[in-house]
Amino acid sequence: MKKIFLCLSLACALVTLGGCEKDLEQNPLSNGSVPDFYKTAADFDQAMSSVYSSLRTYPDREVILSELRSDNMFAVSAIGSRDWDPVNNFSAALLVVNPYVADAWASDYSTIFRANTMLAQLAENGAVAGSLRTRYEGETKFIRAFMYLDLVRKFGKVPIIDKPLIPQAVSTLGRADVAKVYELIESDLKTAINTLPAAYTGGGVGATSGVGRVTNGAAKGMLALMYLTKSGPTYGISGPGLASNEYDKANALLDELITRTGTPLSAAYSTQANYANIFSPTNENNSEVLFDIQYISNGTGTLGSSFMNVVVPDAYYTSTTNLALPFSAGSVEIKPVSNDLNNVSYAANDLRRAATIQQGYTNAGATDTRPFYKKYLNLAGKGTSRTDWATNYIVLRYSDILMMKAECEVRNVGGSPASAAARLTPLRTRAGQPALTTLTLESLMEERRREFAGENLRWNDLMRSGLALSVMNAWIPREDPPPANQPLAYKITRPLTGNLLLLPVPQVELSSAPGLYGQNDGY
Repeated sequence: MKKIFLCLSLACALVTLGGCEKDLEQNPLSNGSVPDFYKTAADFDQAMSSVYSSLRTYPDREVILSELRSDNMFAVSAIGSRDWDPVNNFSAALLVVNPYVADAWASDYSTIFRANTMLAQLAENGAVAGSLRTRYEGETKFIRAFMYLDLVRKFGKVPIIDKPLIPQAVSTLGRADVAKVYELIESDLKTAINTLPAAYTGGGVGATSGVGRVTNGAAKGMLALMYLTKSGPTYGISGPGLASNEYDKANALLDELITRTGTPLSAAYSTQANYANIFSPTNENNSEVLFDIQYISNGTGTLGSSFMNVVVPDAYYTSTTNLALPFSAGSVEIKPVSNDLNNVSYAANDLRRAATIQQGYTNAGATDTRPFYKKYLNLAGKGTSRTDWATNYIVLRYSDILMMKAECEVRNVGGSPASAAARLTPLRTRAGQPALTTLTLESLMEERRREFAGENLRWNDLMRSGLALSVMNAWIPREDPPPANQPLAYKITRPLTGNLLLLPVPQVELSSAPGLYGQNDGY
């Protein structure tokens, strides 16, 4: 089986045409190297790999902008001025110029640029045709939809760029209403569903078996997630929730994924018997994975992953010879999981807790008791540096499909709260927990919290469920109490309001086109 590695070869770099500049500017199709590159089917296959490769750093920023913003982590740095501190603290003024926020906007649009270039060449160039051309279209549109869903969930209204444009044209495009962005996402994912296979079975150049390539199952799961997100509450902001009540559409897609009627056995999904094994580098692309971002260790750090290093302190690696890597001086900076997650949400015997959280460590005789995520940390994926791990990042897995189905059922769509509880029995049994007899939306979201901790889903779960403000405002004073003699010396802005649920449009984007974009309220 051919794994779709995140390769950035010279040819792939030619295809990007400055896409790694990481700004909104979309280079014109007439730019010299583009038509010169797309000459053969092999060129298109390499260009398709370039679109996938642009996802390489996605999980690194998701740890900060999704997981760390939620009640799963309380990650104030030792010096209080690290780039992640304003994200943790909801510091409105600092988030406008925060590098993580700027990178999210720029990187997503860089990927969209590559996708738009690929789609334009598929439409105009005859080097590939037939089923291979339509499959490339489906793969590319899935990735473009994935990026636009990410943008909507972070920023709300964003510019819609669905083809390569000259800079002058881009400079006139303002932020589109969220409903319009959803129209593009829905159209792209429906194309992907209709053009992609349930599994890959081999073929010639450009059609080789592709572990890691997008399937129609992944597209169905992503579209179901979009419908759930769109159906969420508005919070009175121009955010991802439109209260559209499209749970029935999500439910129908989830049913198809659960039954997999008429699909080949190789395309059927199932839960893994061992929770920790889902994330093992020796068990990648297992039956639970619908879509993941693929990595390999190649000794240079150009094809490997680094997302686990965002939460694992350097000094932890040096605490054991087996994990020692040539990192920096051995930083002890930790981004801890919250006490509420570690000691309150999980039952003491929940097997997911031990697989997800490292309860401190001892290095050079010094013990640090602060807990941090270790879910993806496995010696089998070790490379030669912090950016050279051969560990894939799972974007969508079957347990999420089951829980999204339960999310519909607790709303009495496609089932009931009782059937939703039964839906989770395999997952709770795997975790060593007793079955439930019923579920509420609140208890379901807490179960999702335990199942997906460290997978960067919690913030978006809170948003679409309507629990973001109530849960966070109850959690903040518990996790971030001020010293008794300094009643205002807390870290996190409080109370959180709807205006702080979105990230701001980065200042660099506002400055590049003065007057084009309005800023999100509250910034």
